[in-house]
Amino acid sequence: MDVETLKPRFDQGAQDAHDLAAMGHDQALTRKFDLWSMLALAFCVLGTYSTFAQDLSSGLTNGGAVTILWGLVLVTACNLCVAVSLGELASSMPTALGQAYWVFRLWDSPSGRFASYMCAWINTFGWWTLTASQVAFMTEFLLGMKIMFQPTWSGAGLGWLQLVVYLGCVLLLTVVNVVGCRRERILPWINNFVGVWFTALFVILSLALLISVGTKPDLSFQPASFVFGRWMNQTGWSDGVVWFTGLVQAAYGLTAFDAVIHMVEEIPAPRTNAPRVIWLAVLLGAVTGFLFMIVCLFCIQNVDRVVDSPSGLPFIELMLETVGLKAAATLIALFIFNGLGQGISILTTASRLTWGFARDGGLPFSGYLSLVDPAWHVPARALWFQGFLIALVGILYLFANTVLDAILSVSTIALTISYGLPIAALLVVGREKLPPGPFRLGRYGPLLNWISVIYCAVTTVFFFFPGQPNPPASDMNYAIAVFGVMLVVSIGFWFLKGRRTYLKTEDAIAQMVVAQQLEDDKK
Repeated sequence: MDVETLKPRFDQGAQDAHDLAAMGHDQALTRKFDLWSMLALAFCVLGTYSTFAQDLSSGLTNGGAVTILWGLVLVTACNLCVAVSLGELASSMPTALGQAYWVFRLWDSPSGRFASYMCAWINTFGWWTLTASQVAFMTEFLLGMKIMFQPTWSGAGLGWLQLVVYLGCVLLLTVVNVVGCRRERILPWINNFVGVWFTALFVILSLALLISVGTKPDLSFQPASFVFGRWMNQTGWSDGVVWFTGLVQAAYGLTAFDAVIHMVEEIPAPRTNAPRVIWLAVLLGAVTGFLFMIVCLFCIQNVDRVVDSPSGLPFIELMLETVGLKAAATLIALFIFNGLGQGISILTTASRLTWGFARDGGLPFSGYLSLVDPAWHVPARALWFQGFLIALVGILYLFANTVLDAILSVSTIALTISYGLPIAALLVVGREKLPPGPFRLGRYGPLLNWISVIYCAVTTVFFFFPGQPNPPASDMNYAIAVFGVMLVVSIGFWFLKGRRTYLKTEDAIAQMVVAQQLEDDKK
């Protein structure tokens, strides 16, 4: 008899279910994603190069090429520190609630449970607004295509039309997510397709810009001095402040790498695979974003016109002035198609966090929202509830565009704070309290953790700054007001319900004891 047949076969699925049970939950979702489909989802959720393209004017006015490229290098280095710090925590405690659960487990006290609850709300709010911002971007691009052919068309500014397109996009993304898990391989296949398409589009757009500028006699490349060293400050802030506010573009394009964290219950061996996907997604996003911005900066023709484009979308203007109307329309259509695919991945991740928060008793109607539909094999109620809330944001198109812009911009701030909280908790209580996991930072852990916390704290402060000193009311950055309202609402829900139910379900309490015993045994 073969010696190998005498060895007990390791059952990864059973181990994953056992690890999840130790954190208070049954295996309600299937582990349908493999390493590559999860990396595709994470890469598309970041959407780094497409996000940079959408927000090109912000980078140009807040530091120019210096902050666009070299700010990205700094943000990448800091975000990799954050990514591996969160990866270590995910390896230790892989659960869909992610950062909030880690705060609770590390800070084992009534204050810690409240901090965990606030972290959960901040994280969930960040993902809801991130989804809304992606839908809003696609709404603008869909209407912007009409302006490409008819620059004087005023319909793109009609609130009711913006609302209709926005609601249509929300409905489409939600329906795809509801039906996408009816068969186990559909949703991973969609993410694989979008990931390949996203990568191919990066190559297609880059080549189209370079070939057009290189072959048309009336076009010319910008000098290297402009691409790698041009400083532009059109804000009124001092150059020192603009350096930090200019990091918003890079930070926004590299935010949301916690997508993997909230999907860990749908991948095999999450203790090993989740950390790997997190830092790989950040690295791939940074490399593609850096290269694409170099291409855009070399190919830009009229900086002022791109910043103040008729459509309000600088990337459309860049495409028009380089490749021409027909080619630009084709490429922008492909860009929109890809953006809707990215929206599917973003909404998937947000729904898993919404479901995880409800499962742990944190949301109103948690018992209702935490159900995984037995027919569709997906948290359908959480998906529709989340879709309804995101759709409500679109109503602001009718009367409050300034508030809408603030809601859409607050996602980066909320997610950054949710990253810093568990890492700060780990530093406060001591790294020796971190449950064991296969991915460990070892002696570099404290340094990487401190860099992460400092980066999250500093950037959060500057992200609240308005676009210029002493702005009029119409140009204020109301993100801080929106974030403040969210905190008030969260605290209100804590006293109404959260303090009695959050992480106090019968399963959570019973399994928490089991988890502590298992950790003690491993030590």
